Amino acid sequence: MPEDPIHHPAARYRRVLLKLSGEALMGDQGHGLDPKIVTRIAREVKSVHGLGVQVCLVIGGGNIFRGLAGAAQGMERATADYMGMLATVINSLAVQSALERQGVVTRVLSAISMQAVCEPYIRRRAIRHMEKGRVVIFGAGTGNPFFTTDTAAALRASEMDCDALLKATKVDGVYSADPHKDPTAERYERLSYLDVLSRDLEVMDAAAISLARENNIPILVFSIHSDGGFADVVTGQGRFTIITE
Repeated sequence: MPEDPIHHPAARYRRVLLKLSGEALMGDQGHGLDPKIVTRIAREVKSVHGLGVQVCLVIGGGNIFRGLAGAAQGMERATADYMGMLATVINSLAVQSALERQGVVTRVLSAISMQAVCEPYIRRRAIRHMEKGRVVIFGAGTGNPFFTTDTAAALRASEMDCDALLKATKVDGVYSADPHKDPTAERYERLSYLDVLSRDLEVMDAAAISLARENNIPILVFSIHSDGGFADVVTGQGRFTIITE
């Protein structure tokens, strides 16, 4: 059994949750999974795990199926959301496979029971896996329709008693507008939860921000496209926006 590696003194956090969008896994393909991107993300997770940090992940499903898009096309919203949850399990299994090829023992725990491919989500079991030095990936969101994987990330970070929730995005922090579309967009170094809610900054949905605020979990927003970015944030380096009280 792999035991928790020695905690590196440079690491600021003991246990973190990484929230990845499904889109982060598809690269330039426009749909599905890009094996090179999945492998690179697995290396990012491995480097943080190697610092002795306990790591868990929540991965979106937008590269395969997005519930809101299905609902917009006339599908019943609950059904569309369940389909989106199944997409997150596909992504979770792909990242698990990539991590285990890197030598990192990984468990997928799903909020929807599907024991042929992964374990059911049980809070104490998930904590025990991390204490044993395994990476844990939470699939199927919260297991309930009408909730996003952002909210699932805030929920699991709260249940796991994580020290921080790291939100991986396409840009190196939170901006006042999309910097790819608006060159005058202002970048923020630090924000409060209420700033994000009152300015309607599109970091995570309001339910996720409120949940993180209630449980005093800082949210760190950084770019997944910079090599070593995940480890840099965990050690307090690199570029990121921190959202706290």
